[in-house]
This record gives sequence, C-alpha cells and structure tokens, in this order.
Amino acid sequence: MQFSEFKMLVVLAEEMNMRKASEKLFVSQPALSQRLQTIEKSWGTQIFLRSQKGLTTTPAGERIIEYAKEVVEKEEIIREEIQGLDFGIHGTLKLACASIIGQNWLPQILKRYVTAYPHAKISLLTGWSSEILKNLYDNSVHIGIIRGNPDWKGVKEHLLTDTLYLVDTEISKIEQVLETERPFIQFKSDSTYYQEIQEWWYSKFQTPPKRTIVVDQIETCKQMTLNGIGYAILPSITLNKSDTNIYKIPLLNEQDEPIKRDTWLVGYESAFELKQVQAFVEIMKDSAKHL
Repeated sequence: MQFSEFKMLVVLAEEMNMRKASEKLFVSQPALSQRLQTIEKSWGTQIFLRSQKGLTTTPAGERIIEYAKEVVEKEEIIREEIQGLDFGIHGTLKLACASIIGQNWLPQILKRYVTAYPHAKISLLTGWSSEILKNLYDNSVHIGIIRGNPDWKGVKEHLLTDTLYLVDTEISKIEQVLETERPFIQFKSDSTYYQEIQEWWYSKFQTPPKRTIVVDQIETCKQMTLNGIGYAILPSITLNKSDTNIYKIPLLNEQDEPIKRDTWLVGYESAFELKQVQAFVEIMKDSAKHL
C-alpha cells in the first residue's frame, strides 16, 4: 500500500461517511469508493460495511485501520525530524491549550510566531486541562498549556500566575454577595477549578448562592457580567485594563492572601527537541515576562 492509501483509511475511519471523507481528501466519491475496493481486494477482506447511514468498521477492518494510523503517525514524526535537521523553522507545531489561555493570551503569541516563522504550520486544540493531558498521553500534540497544578511526570515549566476576582457592575464589597438578589454566573470548567471556587465560597459564606446561571464558555460568562446581568468569579488574565466600569474584588484565602491560579507548559522531553517547538516556547516565555 502507498502512504496516501494509509492516510485515506485513517480519514475514512474518522468520518465514517464516504461523502465527508471524499470532501476532506479532495477526491470524488466514486474515485474514493473505487480506491477503497482496490485496498480491500489487496487485503483479501472487507474493511468497511456500507449502508445509507454511513460506514461501519469490520473486525478485520479495525486491525487494518489501527495499522494505518501507526504508519501515518510514524511518517509525520519522521518528516518532522528530517525538517528539524534543515536550516530554519518548518514542520507543524501541535499544541493543546486551556481555553482561558487560548482566548486571552495565546493569540498574541501565535501572531508573533507565524510572523517570525512563516514556513511553520500550527495545529491547535483547546479545551479543559484534563482533555489536554489526554492529548499528550495519546501523543497527538507536542506540548500542552494547562491551568492548575497538573500531575505530570515529563517536562513541566511554570509560565504565569494570575489571581481570582469577584467581578460585578454593582457589588463593590465581598459582603454584599449575601445581600444581593443578582445571580452568580458560573462557567463550566475542569473539576479542580470548580472545586477551588466551591471551597472558597463555603469557607467564606457557609451558604450557597441565592441564584445561579451556568454557561458553557468563560467569555459568555464575562460578557454577561460586563453587561450587568450578575456577578462572576474570573481569573485576572481574562480582565482588561479597559474594563473600568466594573468592580474587581480579589478573592482572599483564610490567611488573607490572594487566591492564585498557575499556568504550566507541559510535554515530553522529545517534543522540546523539535525546532518548531523550541521557537514557540521561546516566544511564549518572552511574552510571559511582560504580563
């Protein structure tokens, strides 16, 4: 089998639909179907079952696709290693990043990166820190940017620390939370962040909020707060100096110290040897110094 055929099987397994796979591979559906039949004939077995609902992998097909994925992954790794031997920055930077960082800090870093290294490519995933760790374990990304304090045995470098604030257009003192009828706007996050907020809340007030609104994204939470719908607890990295029409009350622990949240760069040591990764890390660390 040619490498393009291995890649074709991987795309078919991802999409499980001939039409979607043909669009992704930039080939016609009949041509894709014919190539698949040729591959199945060479293996002497059916890889996919076709139906109106899409494709279903056969038991033999599962083994063949698993092999195809290994070939594609190894080919990408070798290409990156070869490109790393050449002068200049090439290859693909595979990055997974916590959503909060991806929305508020990462864009300026990526802008500097693509400007300085136009031949490099970027593959970016954003999500919760638990999802990023899974991407690292699966070897689907080079490095991850994670919030909290992850249990990671590989390379782990501290990037920045930001503080948590109770933010509102009306509440100017923390004690007013118990008096207000305004809702507490929360955003869905990983378990460690949620637990940290819950522990602070109950140690401070010993009673749950009167009203709550839960949204999917932190940016939605922030915009609802800025527009006076309710109050929220937000990390300082999400707050701009231009946000002057709101009160920002720092969260304090039992020792009257600001509650902080760390951001870490993590990955396997082999990934940090890649030139495109080294270049990105250099820019990121420089940006962190100026926060």
